[in-house]
Amino acid sequence: MKRFIVKRMLSVIPVLFIVSIVVFMLVHLVPGDPAAAMLGDMASPEDIAALHARLGLDRPLPVQYGIWLKNVLTGYFGESVANHQPVTGMLLSHLEPTIHLTLLALLIAVMVAIPLGMIGATNKGTAADHSVTVISLLGISLPGFLLGLFLILIFAVKLKLLPSSGYAGMNAGFLAHIKSILLPAIALGFMNAALMMRMTRASMLEVLNSDYIRMARAKGVSGFSVITRHAFKNTLVTVITVISQALIQSLSGAAVIESLFAIPGLGQLMVNSIGRRDYYVIQAIVLLIAVFNVVINMFADLLYGVVDPRVRVG
Repeated sequence: MKRFIVKRMLSVIPVLFIVSIVVFMLVHLVPGDPAAAMLGDMASPEDIAALHARLGLDRPLPVQYGIWLKNVLTGYFGESVANHQPVTGMLLSHLEPTIHLTLLALLIAVMVAIPLGMIGATNKGTAADHSVTVISLLGISLPGFLLGLFLILIFAVKLKLLPSSGYAGMNAGFLAHIKSILLPAIALGFMNAALMMRMTRASMLEVLNSDYIRMARAKGVSGFSVITRHAFKNTLVTVITVISQALIQSLSGAAVIESLFAIPGLGQLMVNSIGRRDYYVIQAIVLLIAVFNVVINMFADLLYGVVDPRVRVG
């Protein structure tokens, strides 16, 4: 097992290296001069030259990458061109809302999707199964922002149970914090729940039709034990895959939901930075999300080895 863990962790290093090169090149792939794009159309040649010197854009590209990578490894992402603040501080101040929103959305998705997926699989062809299918299709086809607007209309405007927008940090109290992110978490997690539901149901059906499940039932093993001890255990690889991809999707796709509910997270920071042409903030956010994606996939691979020893052998 130790060898498997070390092998998986070492395999991440070249992936992160390639990711760093791609993210670094984002600034240099901007049409025209990156400094001119950051400063806008009214910038003078002197201002552009000064920004070139300040950002090191007048140096050879490999030298720029080496300096940038060294700074990133020490936690320094440069300064925002728009407001002259350290990018690292901006990331940290906007990271908490996104992390809390994403984790709550994932928790809601898992709590709803896995039980419903199992119910649909164990009651194939019944009204319960058809209901699960309808819910999953609705979740896949309904855009998150449209569901968010519907939730605001019902729970904030009509019932006045939850706030329609804004973010309350943990210092405002746990209940106020949860209330401020509950609606956006439901909107963000519903599509992931739908996909998770379908994958859990499909994987469970495949396992339930296997020979060893028929053998267990023939030996008189109770239906509950067949589902929990045998069938679900063998669907865990699929469940881990779906959960990890749902987490990645939530982190990467939170921008629309955060903008709709005025959550000051990384997604909203990204949208604002694009409007201000603040490319170094955009670069840092893209790198952070990419690293999160790689790390999440690595942990999913490690969990595969825990639940299925055949993965370690392979």
